[in-house]
Amino acid sequence: MATRAYISIYEQFIAWRGKRETLRRNMRATSKYADWVAAAKELDSFLGNGAWKEQNEFAYYDSKTVRRVWEQLRRCRIRAEQAEGSGVGDAKNGDRPGSASLAKSEAVEDLKVLLEACIKNNFVGVENPRLYSQTYYGTKNLVQNYVDEVEKSLNFLLKTQQMNLEEKRSIFKRTYADYGRTALCLSGGASFAYYHFGVVRALLDEDLLPDVITGTSGGALVAALVATRTDDELKKLLVPSLAVHITACREPITVWVRRWWKTGARFDSVDWVRQCAWWTRGSMTFREAYERTGRILNVSCVPADPHSPTILCNYLTSPDCVIWSAVLASAAVPGILNPVVLMMKKADGSLAPYSFGHKWKDGSLRTDIPIRALNLQFNVNFTIVSQVNPHINLFFFSSRGSVGQPVTHRRGRGWRGGFLGSATEQYIKLDLTKWLKVLRQLELLPRPLGQDWSQLWLQQFGGTVTIWPKSVISDFWHILSDPDPARLARMLHEGQQSAFPKIKFVSNRLRIERLLERGRRETRPHLRRGSVESIISEDDLKALLRLDTAGTSSVNVTDEETTNEEMELDGADEEAIITEDEADFVDEGASEKVPLTSSAVVDGTDEQTKTD
Repeated sequence: MATRAYISIYEQFIAWRGKRETLRRNMRATSKYADWVAAAKELDSFLGNGAWKEQNEFAYYDSKTVRRVWEQLRRCRIRAEQAEGSGVGDAKNGDRPGSASLAKSEAVEDLKVLLEACIKNNFVGVENPRLYSQTYYGTKNLVQNYVDEVEKSLNFLLKTQQMNLEEKRSIFKRTYADYGRTALCLSGGASFAYYHFGVVRALLDEDLLPDVITGTSGGALVAALVATRTDDELKKLLVPSLAVHITACREPITVWVRRWWKTGARFDSVDWVRQCAWWTRGSMTFREAYERTGRILNVSCVPADPHSPTILCNYLTSPDCVIWSAVLASAAVPGILNPVVLMMKKADGSLAPYSFGHKWKDGSLRTDIPIRALNLQFNVNFTIVSQVNPHINLFFFSSRGSVGQPVTHRRGRGWRGGFLGSATEQYIKLDLTKWLKVLRQLELLPRPLGQDWSQLWLQQFGGTVTIWPKSVISDFWHILSDPDPARLARMLHEGQQSAFPKIKFVSNRLRIERLLERGRRETRPHLRRGSVESIISEDDLKALLRLDTAGTSSVNVTDEETTNEEMELDGADEEAIITEDEADFVDEGASEKVPLTSSAVVDGTDEQTKTD
């Protein structure tokens, strides 16, 4: 704490003074991203950061390769566009009738090869966060030109008539797999999790909200709200008046103290089920949420048994699991909420215990940010982490600046608090981590409530882009209380302010990713879902017909064109089926209509529990 105080005083009186401090205050006072960008550019201009953008060389990426690839992409695209305009070649033999495809020029082939080579995750370091950590807005001009050219080249390949549909489908499918996906990860943190609303709002307003969203503990509640609502619905909800729906901590102290003395938990599971119902649109499952909004909700849960593996609930691993039960399990911190049983929805709409009635608890205890599981299940390799855990924010320190928040000392070449201040901070933090690992390996740490608490500090808490909203001292006092509209308005503003510096980096990433998704979607054969043509290639279909004519029954069919995930994506825009009773329940917010007993949620003894 003394080291952090020294660094704060050093920055206040050495780095931030005079006009630069005035410009920074103006930037922090903005509430719209466009206003923030204008203020950030003004501050960059005053600090002379534009000179850094114009210089191609930088130690954290291969500038020579980026420049060479950019120039080759530009030349090939221009040549291909000229060939397209001149109508080079005749219609290709074997093209589908009416396709009017042109013969493929050499420039198009070269462009395709170049794009397949350079569209990789963090290709030669172009997605290194340090490239966005030297200025308040933007990155090097060379990197920005490269991103713009990749986008233009992909757009050309998507629209060109010099390639048939199958060729386009093949290249977009391969490059999409190489590039990977982006996920928004919302950490736990009790009432600190309400800062996530501002982060989500900032991304939503700029149409940069990823389709893959994961939440843990308090972040799971926010993620559930986001994944069960459309963009238009979210824009109406993410306002200060949302505070009227946050009533989980409304009980007086006389009630919860008595419960804690009897059960060892401050909150009642059944009461929290009723509180969660509005956030999750009733008893909506993970699959129903995906079908309604197209967003992939992930909730991290830890088994009550310390020897069992964690689970990441989503529409693939637990499609019929009810979202509110996963949110409760992810928030079940020992001493705050007892472990709960996950519930699943049967075909007839009734609820039953999931996973043999095993109990689950807070995901933050082991996997606050489930990066590995997201990579394995959804090919996620770019993560936007909104980190608000109070015990973690104290240790987050960027000695050389972070994305959109450069070190102003010595024009970005210095260290926060000077070299000695940053070195002391890093040494103390690394030394604490070392000794905590030693104590854990020697099993010298106590296990209060039967839980190994060392993972609260030793797991990974950051991502490719890490956002940590600026909290205030009063947040610790209100850590287990409901916010009023005024307090929620401040948290929304701080969440937006913390996300604004990261938006340019995220925007450059999602521009390419979404264009690849669009290419896959537009080149998908327009056939009836589930038909033979939609699950085997054209060549395999011809072979099947030949063998059938010859009287042969042994045929090898490959499912190369349409994967299970792609068939699921076909129904992403379908509306989820909601019963009339559930719709009334969601609209009226009548939490007392949930006929769930304590045994059904906590003990899992009821074999079947009917929904209202």
